[in-house]
Amino acid sequence: MSPLDAAPLLAVQGLAKRFGQRSACQDIDFDLWPGEVLGIVGESGSGKTTLLRCIAGHLTPSAGEIRFRRDDGTVFDLAGLDEVARRRQIGQAIGFVHQNPRDGLRLGLSAGANIGEPLLAAGARHYGHIRETAEQWLARVEIDQTRLDEPPSRFSGVMQQRLQIARTLVTNPPLVLMDEPTGGLDVSVQARLLDMIRRLAADLGLAMIIVTHDLGVARLLAHRLIVMQGGAIVEAGLTDQVLDDPQAPYTQQLVASVLHP
Repeated sequence: MSPLDAAPLLAVQGLAKRFGQRSACQDIDFDLWPGEVLGIVGESGSGKTTLLRCIAGHLTPSAGEIRFRRDDGTVFDLAGLDEVARRRQIGQAIGFVHQNPRDGLRLGLSAGANIGEPLLAAGARHYGHIRETAEQWLARVEIDQTRLDEPPSRFSGVMQQRLQIARTLVTNPPLVLMDEPTGGLDVSVQARLLDMIRRLAADLGLAMIIVTHDLGVARLLAHRLIVMQGGAIVEAGLTDQVLDDPQAPYTQQLVASVLHP
């Protein structure tokens, strides 16, 4: 085992986020390890998306630490940086997949350009290589490669989500954050998308944090689970353990509501 593998990729301690007098997150503590998939579940308003956006750098925490370890072993407290410095340190290291794929795509560009743009930002300059990589990624996310030059506005919702995932993963970030990646999609297309996400995470060795209200999605994708209520963590543990033998009353209610709608 590498010495780096013995340390968490992400360490969140005492994280809090307030909007005026309202507390959206409070006293959040957890570690995330390389290659691990962590699920965060809870009803709307539980604070799970606010937590994810703090980690992504979209929001500045009111208190606490978000220590992120880069590939060279250096560790930065993202919560203690200003916006410019935070964006510089995050760079290509943290990817974010939005619930609405249109928020994560450049609709005025072609599908290939959407995938190629992050490669350019990462320093790629050879047009032929960029185009070839974009074609390969379309295949990996199960989009017909003949649609490389089409704009995503012509794609269905699930195809836009697949394209957003390709755009996010093409630079192989060590950490990927997903906010309700199957939200708003028909049940008939969710299963294939989830299988694709699980396969890509395993193939690339990604660490992922997935926010979802769907316990089935959490069970399929996540190694560990955090349950949030009212901005706080009420239960955490291995996914099957939490869902099959919930200890917190709130988690019991969540599980019961799925079993007995």
